[in-house]
Amino acid sequence: MSKVLVLYYSTYGHIETMANAIAEGARAAGATVDVKRVPETVPEEIAKAGHFKLDQAAPIATVAELANYDAIIVGTGTRFGRMSSQMAAFFDQAGGLWATGALNGKVGGAFTSTASQHGGQETTLFSIITNLMHFGMTIVGLPYSHQGQMSVDEIVGGAPYGATTVAGGDGARQPTAIDLAGARHQGELIAKTANKLFA
Repeated sequence: MSKVLVLYYSTYGHIETMANAIAEGARAAGATVDVKRVPETVPEEIAKAGHFKLDQAAPIATVAELANYDAIIVGTGTRFGRMSSQMAAFFDQAGGLWATGALNGKVGGAFTSTASQHGGQETTLFSIITNLMHFGMTIVGLPYSHQGQMSVDEIVGGAPYGATTVAGGDGARQPTAIDLAGARHQGELIAKTANKLFA
């Protein structure tokens, strides 16, 4: 079966929660899954003062190890409608992988969170997907087979381009059952796709 990396950056823990749900879905499809995060670039004293969640269990990823996976699912909170600087800095170091075509044909996906319903979820997903496509990856989003994203009965995340959640302006709102179901569904679909391509 395929080997999947869930690669994330999470300031306050929302994306960490979504990453673990993505991993659950990928494991349900029989994949071997690692959950790793990119390095924090904010000085520790500033991160502590900003109440960043610094006690995350996931190990720190290295750029070199990306080539070891059949699928890479990337998640980060939005920064003004695009990926966080921490994730961008990580990918900025991956020129060698691009130059050698090390990720060509591998499966990719994206997930994110925003403070509000209209806080740039889709543009953030596209900012991640753009990077993955430059590496030659095949993108799997979150199709409407996850019908929860169509709900108008409550605030829900999700888009055809990837799983999402709405954190609220103060970060107090956690991913909902529907958001986590979407994350698991996307993880499962990506793993199934990778299983078919790399069986």
